[in-house]
Amino acid sequence: MTGVNTLRPAERLKIPRQQAIERPPEERCRTFQEVSLGFDEERALVEASRCLECKDAACVKGCPVNVDIRGFIELLLARDHLGAINRIREANALPAVCGRVCPQETQCELMCVLGKKYTPIAIGKLERFAADYEIRHGLLLPPPRAQPGGEQVAIVGSGPSGLACAADLARLGYRVTIFEALHAPGGVLRYGIPEFRLPREVLDLEIQRIEALGVEIVTNVVVGKTATIDELFEEWRFAAVYLATGAGTPHFMGIPGENLVGVYSANEFLTRVNLMQAHRFPDFDTPIKVGRTVAVIGGGNTAVDAVRTARRLGAQQAYLIYRRSRDEMPARREEILHAEEEGVRFILLTTPIRILGGPDNRVCGIECQRIALGEPDMTGRRTPMPIPGSEFILPVQTVIEAIGARVNPIIQTTTPGLESDARGTVVTDETKRTSRPGVFAGGDLARGGATVILAMRDGRVAAASIDEYLRARRQAAHPVGAAAGNVG
Repeated sequence: MTGVNTLRPAERLKIPRQQAIERPPEERCRTFQEVSLGFDEERALVEASRCLECKDAACVKGCPVNVDIRGFIELLLARDHLGAINRIREANALPAVCGRVCPQETQCELMCVLGKKYTPIAIGKLERFAADYEIRHGLLLPPPRAQPGGEQVAIVGSGPSGLACAADLARLGYRVTIFEALHAPGGVLRYGIPEFRLPREVLDLEIQRIEALGVEIVTNVVVGKTATIDELFEEWRFAAVYLATGAGTPHFMGIPGENLVGVYSANEFLTRVNLMQAHRFPDFDTPIKVGRTVAVIGGGNTAVDAVRTARRLGAQQAYLIYRRSRDEMPARREEILHAEEEGVRFILLTTPIRILGGPDNRVCGIECQRIALGEPDMTGRRTPMPIPGSEFILPVQTVIEAIGARVNPIIQTTTPGLESDARGTVVTDETKRTSRPGVFAGGDLARGGATVILAMRDGRVAAASIDEYLRARRQAAHPVGAAAGNVG
């Protein structure tokens, strides 16, 4: 059953976009508890009633995994919240995650017709409401499982791309094993995103639901060392392999002073806190220390996550240094606003040129230079141009660099015949096939840095491609009747 919206379009236009419930800034900057509490049922239903129910829903075209947005909103209006989340899960295996961390404002909400003159439907908040309703009311039922018996497929990496691929393949009846190098699954969802944006219990429940499909997750396995791709085929007897190891090797600026005590990459800093629970030392084994004043370099979501984490670890003053303007920051507007509310100071149109150390070899400051924006470059972004004579020194005790990451080359260097480009990313076609038969790749490993939902789309595309590849292989081996039915 779907809901009937009795409001006329003109009446819907008068309803303001609903705002999520949030913890007060003065409270949340001292804790790792989730900042946004999402919608309650009343706000969700009011927001859903704003939907214009477009026949050709442009918002769906803006969703990388093509969630039936109009369909799940209609189910919410009918108060069939379980039906709504089940509709979402037809396309999205991680709705409680995506409802929290996906940049809907540049995807589905950007395409919302209502947003052309008014504010778009809060699609992400509605998705989160449906997922949280399912969790909060104990409605997480075991998902339907296909009859096992298909070939074995290995997935390397348990981040969003690997999890999405695993879910689709398991539903098709394949026996899926995910290999994760770290001691807990989730990839960047676990080590990269702080708990105040994505609580671990939410991530754990989403992963458990994928395991309930029959997916096996094996941790502490570094493919390329523990086993090579060739060994996965020849000794472990996998029929296909999907590579989804992400991009977790940090970039550094290459400026003087990066070897001083107190300089971190954002990858190390966030991994220590998010994965290894350093903020709970000594209850957990990994310590971390930040000074009274911290500078984070970068303008993306990782930089904002790092500077907000530093505040929660006790930094009295936290700076975010970015070489372009606020409007050009890649980070989500919501996260930038939250950081400002929590006392983070943004130093824009500025670039670091040197990290300063004291006699104890520890960070004591960072020298910066002001920037003017020149003509647009090949990407359309205006080129940062240093302003001579504008140098200044900022006293800090900790510097965190969050200027991007590259892929780890271990699989490429241990897999003969696997083509990669100059950046180290694995080369694929549009179906995520690589130069090695039976090997597929997606997510940041094949794209470079991208969003969670784009990585998930790659996983879904790869799952369909793997199914097609294995069906063709069965057909070749057993021409009569091999193409009929599912797998097995």
